[in-house]
Amino acid sequence: MTTYIVLLRGINVGGHNIVKMHDLRIALENIGFGQVKTYIQSGNIVLHSNENDNKVKSQIEQEINKVFGFSVPVIVRTKLEWEEIIEKCPYPVSSLPEGESVHLALLEKEPTEESSNYLYEFKSDTEECYIQGKDVYLHLRQSFSKSKLPNYIQKLHVPITIRNWKTIMKLSEMTKTINT
Repeated sequence: MTTYIVLLRGINVGGHNIVKMHDLRIALENIGFGQVKTYIQSGNIVLHSNENDNKVKSQIEQEINKVFGFSVPVIVRTKLEWEEIIEKCPYPVSSLPEGESVHLALLEKEPTEESSNYLYEFKSDTEECYIQGKDVYLHLRQSFSKSKLPNYIQKLHVPITIRNWKTIMKLSEMTKTINT
């Protein structure tokens, strides 16, 4: 069994694509996923499966469409990948000054070199990023809502979802509570 972290993009935002986490857990358990746990209402899931990550992604996308009646991008990482994400964070998450934050943009696939270079052009005194494979670390020295970098990431032309570092760490903790 592999432990996966699954992130849904664009659910329960502004009254659109409403998914109750209880209903989502039941739907995923009904198609064979084990030890399904969710965190907050924005589509953060930890679960077990014998399938590979592509199959997990496909099964979840199909089930959400079938049960809830709409499509959403699904990003999947293994527990090992998640641990590497945390380990490789280039920013001092434990000692950030007041008002600064670190977020992680998780991409479905690696961006092209051209897209990566485009993103790096937007480094400024208030925000910067570091791209590691399918993950983009964001160091924001102002509020997320005032930052421009998250909007530019959307222009990488790959499915993406962004989570704050607190959520990243909470999901890591949740993987440790699942029996392997």
